[in-house]
Amino acid sequence: MNNIKLLLFTLLTAGSSAMWAQGAKNIKLNEVLTNNTQSIVDECGERTAWIELANTSFSSYNVRGMYITTNRKVLNPALSAPERIRMMSIIPNGDTRTQIGPRQHLLLYANSNPSAGKLHLTTPIQASEPVWIALYNGNGVELIDSVTVPVLAENQSYARQHKGWTIKASENVTPGIENFIEASESKIEKFKREDPHGVAMAIMAMSIVFACLALLWIFFSIFGAIMKHLETAKVIIHKQPIKPITKTVEKTIEIGHKTSVALQEGFDRKGIDMEVYMAVIGMAIRQYEDDVHDVESGIITIKPKDTGWDDEYSQMTHLHNPFLPLDHKAPNIPTTPELY
Repeated sequence: MNNIKLLLFTLLTAGSSAMWAQGAKNIKLNEVLTNNTQSIVDECGERTAWIELANTSFSSYNVRGMYITTNRKVLNPALSAPERIRMMSIIPNGDTRTQIGPRQHLLLYANSNPSAGKLHLTTPIQASEPVWIALYNGNGVELIDSVTVPVLAENQSYARQHKGWTIKASENVTPGIENFIEASESKIEKFKREDPHGVAMAIMAMSIVFACLALLWIFFSIFGAIMKHLETAKVIIHKQPIKPITKTVEKTIEIGHKTSVALQEGFDRKGIDMEVYMAVIGMAIRQYEDDVHDVESGIITIKPKDTGWDDEYSQMTHLHNPFLPLDHKAPNIPTTPELY
């Protein structure tokens, strides 16, 4: 019976120790500020370097009894737990703030004296040089988390974010809240703060109104000039119509086309000299210019008629025919084609 009780006690102790160790691993170093000149103050009104812890789990965990150190000598595996603990600062018991709720944060003040408060540690931090900070479990052996903080300007912090650690400007330092939330005022609030009497707002509004009026004036000036030119063009068209001119040009083109066709036919036709066609076309053009020819139809018809007057055989037969009387006269032979 006693053996069974001892076994149960051992199992419970081991289980609670495992649960305790698992909970400690959810505590992380979250943000560090080493040169505090304008950041938060402690209970005594002092500005000191501070270290922020974050509980990344969804259950509460008490960090009392855990250790903070900036001494790299604790990494020596040959050291015993008591020797290592003497180089660390313990997070004291007796303050309810050490119970960190799920997804909550806790600030610890460094370079301080525990007599100033339960969250004040003697852990030394030098702002002029990089500092290594480590968080150890309550046994003084298990390293929970560590980070090397570079040299920071005044009121800058070194913060953990989703993609690693980064330096945050003084206006974006977030003690006690999530690091990826930037503590900055909106543009409207900034404008109200910088222009409390609304002078800049009034000037800006008037500038916008005058700019819009200027744009409207330019638009309507250009539009009016375009419409004025269109009206002038309409007046000129009504006073000097271009329809007769267009008709004359069309008639000239038509005559030219017919002339070229007539010339081509004259060149292709045998038995009629080219000079005859050119003379006829010249007469037709002269008649058209003198308004003698009929201008309604606009058609010049040249119909050649073969009379045989230039047939040498006929002439020779006529001149040497012994059967014709001597007083016989040759008929009248036209010298030009008929013009219709």
